[in-house]
Amino acid sequence: MTTETPRSTPFAGGSVLLGAAVAALVAGLVAVVVGAFVGGAEAAYGALAGALVVVAVFFLGAGLVHLVAGVLPAASLLVALLTYTLQVVLLAAVFVGLDRSGLLEDALDRAWLGGTVIACTVVWMIAQIVLAARLRIPAYDLGTSGSQDRPEAGAR
Repeated sequence: MTTETPRSTPFAGGSVLLGAAVAALVAGLVAVVVGAFVGGAEAAYGALAGALVVVAVFFLGAGLVHLVAGVLPAASLLVALLTYTLQVVLLAAVFVGLDRSGLLEDALDRAWLGGTVIACTVVWMIAQIVLAARLRIPAYDLGTSGSQDRPEAGAR
């Protein structure tokens, strides 16, 4: 007797999103602690700002794609491409805003900010790939009715 494997729930994509956010936050907190010991308060604040920026931008972007994929799956690829472009533009705008505000000279360490953004981005991507690969999302839906009603191989 075989049992049917459980299919993913509608929140499965949300669990991937939440898991990637937690992984990136943990990496950011590690960078904050290391930055505080190695470079002082400015390094810790730079690492904290970098981690928060990455998690906020990626969470909003991936959350939007997840929402659209659940409501209108046909538009999800278009929204994903637009979201990626907007995430890059938003990150650039945040960095320009931080540079123009003067915070990078006074309160935040530029190197720790940039390094934490890179590290958290890599951790986010790896976590998202690993968690998505572990989900059992079928490529297409065979449906539950009709498959046992029809004879196999065209026999009638």
